[in-house]
Amino acid sequence: MSAAAAKPILYSYFRSSCSWRVRIALALKGISYDLVPVNLIKDGGQQFSAEFKALNPMQQVPALKIHGITLSQSLAIINYLEETYPNPRLLPQDPKKRAQVRMIADHIASGIQPLQVSMADLCLVPQVANAERFKVDMSPYPTITRINKALLELEAFKVSHPSRQPDTPAELRA
Repeated sequence: MSAAAAKPILYSYFRSSCSWRVRIALALKGISYDLVPVNLIKDGGQQFSAEFKALNPMQQVPALKIHGITLSQSLAIINYLEETYPNPRLLPQDPKKRAQVRMIADHIASGIQPLQVSMADLCLVPQVANAERFKVDMSPYPTITRINKALLELEAFKVSHPSRQPDTPAELRA
């Protein structure tokens, strides 16, 4: 099997919000992939291994090997998936609306500003999970809480959840 035809490989950490975004996008688009866990804590951080550094010099997750290339940075990966697997769409067809969704996704991923739909959702759910994990009071944000709850009911968000990943410690599994 050629590298271009090989099954994608996602290098991921179960609790990484960036990896979670990519897992959601892969699930929404119905893309089957192999997962290689990269534990960010064990052994001083497996992302710092020589093997992983050769794969991703930034030494961060996620990294996705697909179509003969290795991509890093969650939104770059998601944009590539959107361009190479256009259905279902994560971005509107209208260029202005598409730019707005990208702007919101960047805000959530980089500056945690709420909120819109589609690609932005991929960024919202992991950030809310991190806020909840660190006991942030979400009561001042009822719209975010409502949208997050609705998204967590979708199958793509369920299967990509950190508690359902193969590298999730037993005590944190769903």
